[in-house]
Amino acid sequence: MKVAFYAPMKPPTSTAPSGDRLIGRLLMNALHSAGVSVELMSQFRSYEGKGDSDHQTRLKSIGQRLATRMVSRLLKRPPKERPSAWLTYHLYHKAPDWIGPLVSQKLSIPYVVIEASFAPKQAIGSWQLGHSAVYNTLANTDLAIGLNSQDATCVIPCLSTPQRYKSLRPFLDSTLLEKAGKNSDEHRRAIADELNVDSQSVLLLTVAMMRPGDKVQSYKILAQALRLIEDQDWVLLVVGSGSEAPQVRSFFSGFGSRIIWLGKVEADRLAALYSASDIFVWPAVKESPGMCFLEAMTAGTPVIGGDSGGVPDIVEHNVTGLLAKHLDVDDFAACVKALVVDKDRRRTMGAAGAMNVSHHHKIESAGEQLKKLLSEVAL
Repeated sequence: MKVAFYAPMKPPTSTAPSGDRLIGRLLMNALHSAGVSVELMSQFRSYEGKGDSDHQTRLKSIGQRLATRMVSRLLKRPPKERPSAWLTYHLYHKAPDWIGPLVSQKLSIPYVVIEASFAPKQAIGSWQLGHSAVYNTLANTDLAIGLNSQDATCVIPCLSTPQRYKSLRPFLDSTLLEKAGKNSDEHRRAIADELNVDSQSVLLLTVAMMRPGDKVQSYKILAQALRLIEDQDWVLLVVGSGSEAPQVRSFFSGFGSRIIWLGKVEADRLAALYSASDIFVWPAVKESPGMCFLEAMTAGTPVIGGDSGGVPDIVEHNVTGLLAKHLDVDDFAACVKALVVDKDRRRTMGAAGAMNVSHHHKIESAGEQLKKLLSEVAL
């Protein structure tokens, strides 16, 4: 099977650290692991985040021209060398797909979308063009695969039949993190010595870009929650960078050496930090699906997040971690304190999280499931 792959929000080849880019790459790698040939069709980014209707119209025009040229190029290939299905990742009103629907129609191949979201309230507003395009795309979609259960409510009514919607658990390549988890004590000692942290302090970890909007709001909630439990013995390690770093740092002013800013780190280093930490903490405002939680769980670290977006699809409350009420600073602080003071509970949850990932969220099983789903629509 040959699959044409496209990500209008952000191409998987982007060098900017991003959960969206990570998931795009994981999807391609999962298909490869299942023996599916995957071709990245375009790096064109249709995203328009300011509500500029003129720019949106220009992006539509560019995308449609690219699609026309792509169709011409693909039709010159022998039939067996053409894609048997088109797969678009992450479709929503700010990043509609101006390429895939036209190409799939002209080549008479099924159009498949994974992680689409639809917001009825955007029907009137700055993104009417993208909203309408997403609705029309979903209406003609052969298969919609959801990574976030909360998207289903609005996506399914757009489809020609509810049976065209299927769910897929979020997944990751667990190799590096599993290896780190097996050496957690060693990583803990090394990190504590390197950062001059008291070995008795509870190490909290958060990993997130410092971007405007939901990320900044999540950092603000985290800082406010930690102020409510300053009497507890904890140290927070922060991995992340971005345009809003000065604002994020200002939220944590006054904590002094209890906050350690690590900036951007490489994969090996990040895996060691996950395994060395006692608790992963992130309020996750509108997080979808929340890959950082999967990463922490794989390394055997219990997690605390907000109970919104795609996080409840990953974190089982009171089993693999704790879920605080959405935007509730007091509840988030209570959750953090509950695990800070209970080492045995942390260990139990960490082990449960690692087992959960092993059974339900590995890239190999996701690849086989994706291949099966695609085979059902690609003749």
